[in-house]
Amino acid sequence: MFLDKKIAVVIPAHNEEKLIGKVISTMPDFVDHIVVVDDYSSDGTAAAVRNLAESNQKVVLIAHEQNRGVGAATATGYKWARDHKIDVTAVMNADFQMDPADLPRIVKPVCTGECDYTKGNRLFRGESWGMIPKHRYIGNSVLSLLTKIASGYWHVADSQSGYTAICLAALKAIDLDAIYPYYGVPNDMLIRLNIASFRVRDVSVKPVYNVGEVSGIKLRKVVFTIPWMLLKGFTRRMLEKYVIRDFHPLIFFYGLGIIFFFFTIILTVRAFIYLGIDGHLPPINTLAAMFSFMSSSIFTLFAMWFDMEYNKDLK
Repeated sequence: MFLDKKIAVVIPAHNEEKLIGKVISTMPDFVDHIVVVDDYSSDGTAAAVRNLAESNQKVVLIAHEQNRGVGAATATGYKWARDHKIDVTAVMNADFQMDPADLPRIVKPVCTGECDYTKGNRLFRGESWGMIPKHRYIGNSVLSLLTKIASGYWHVADSQSGYTAICLAALKAIDLDAIYPYYGVPNDMLIRLNIASFRVRDVSVKPVYNVGEVSGIKLRKVVFTIPWMLLKGFTRRMLEKYVIRDFHPLIFFYGLGIIFFFFTIILTVRAFIYLGIDGHLPPINTLAAMFSFMSSSIFTLFAMWFDMEYNKDLK
């Protein structure tokens, strides 16, 4: 236990035979349950966990009968924790890219009731730029910006970090069967938490690389799927939070921003068509495109500001 709270750590695992033992053996003593969810591994991951479970009663193995994705594996672990009434449930990867020494700081704000959900942030530290592969750092930064807009948690960053902790009340409030089943699960969780008005906090954690991990993220698969998931999540959040549950005029600002954005595209294309035909830009069309772009930007920025103000207490 930690601060009189029962603690479970969910470890989604897929083909992590080499490192899963290290993750379990270095788990802090205060952890009450280590829930490993084997997502239909083709190597000896499940066998390795079973061997460890014989000498460590904290270890619980749940095996999927088919590969369902890291998000689905996380949801399975969450369901176990919810059903067993675990006070605080953390999530750690099975590839040892999350330092166990950071776990007390991850779970403490949730245990003390300061917030409902914490997530590790590797970007707080100055050494992150030198340790994290550059393409992943840049991609993470872009997705973090998009996630701020989609989730409404403007104060959090490093959206792709899966090193998290969540309280039992939040687990009970969220539809765990609807969680995004793949690598966008941290982003999806933030959107769902914001809809339910739970408090979220970033915690600085150490980035860990070059320990033998093999990334399962394929850029060509996530470059479109995660942004699309964020767009759908953003739309759902706008409807549920600002129309159904509590109407807010920022809906009009976002709506007008989108309308003027499409007008900007149409007018810009039309202007360049005339440029190709007549050799010059039509002045009225060009002015209209500029006015439409400025209007779109102003309405969108005001909508973001309203959203930021509305959610400023969810820290």
